[in-house]
Amino acid sequence: MRKILEVFGIGRTGKSGLPGKEQGRRNLWLAGLAALGIILLVFSGLSGVKGPGKGPANAVSPAPSPQEQAVSSMAAEEDQLSGKLCELLKRVEGAGKVQVSVRLSGTTKAEYAVNTTTGKKTTQEKDQSGGTRLTTEDSGSGQLVMNRNGSGGEQPVVEREIAPRVAGVLVVAEGARNAGVKAKLFEATRVALGIEPQKILVLPMERRERE
Repeated sequence: MRKILEVFGIGRTGKSGLPGKEQGRRNLWLAGLAALGIILLVFSGLSGVKGPGKGPANAVSPAPSPQEQAVSSMAAEEDQLSGKLCELLKRVEGAGKVQVSVRLSGTTKAEYAVNTTTGKKTTQEKDQSGGTRLTTEDSGSGQLVMNRNGSGGEQPVVEREIAPRVAGVLVVAEGARNAGVKAKLFEATRVALGIEPQKILVLPMERRERE
């Protein structure tokens, strides 16, 4: 027991000249601080470990902004329109292999059906001189017409869709080296899209692309 107490500096005089008990208390206090430091280091290391599902790989990506959604929607419409026009131009005699790129100036816009309520209110007032003044106030309100879909929800009724304007069309075709075929492709594009001639460019395809 005495040896154990001496280990902690109790029961003997320390090298610093302090009594044994005081030296032991000092040593115990220092040992306690060291143990506390070790415990804090262990807990800080555990708190830094990321649990399952908390790593960067599983982080939830932010939702796209309205501007990004509009750009994505316009690109999808351009691809769809380019594909349809390409299939049409391939049927032109002598056209051969055809590639089409359509550029739009916007996306398709929808106009929704609205129930409109209008009203008129007339107020008659007399002034101090005995005259009469009539005041007419027009009021109105609108409410979207909703239609129930198959899943039980409601969605607004589309009255009409406004197609976007075509900014330009590029047609690259094997047969465009022939002036007659090129003219046919040009006219077919103009009629199919209903656009101005200056927005259409028809070019012959390179020979290495045709092989």
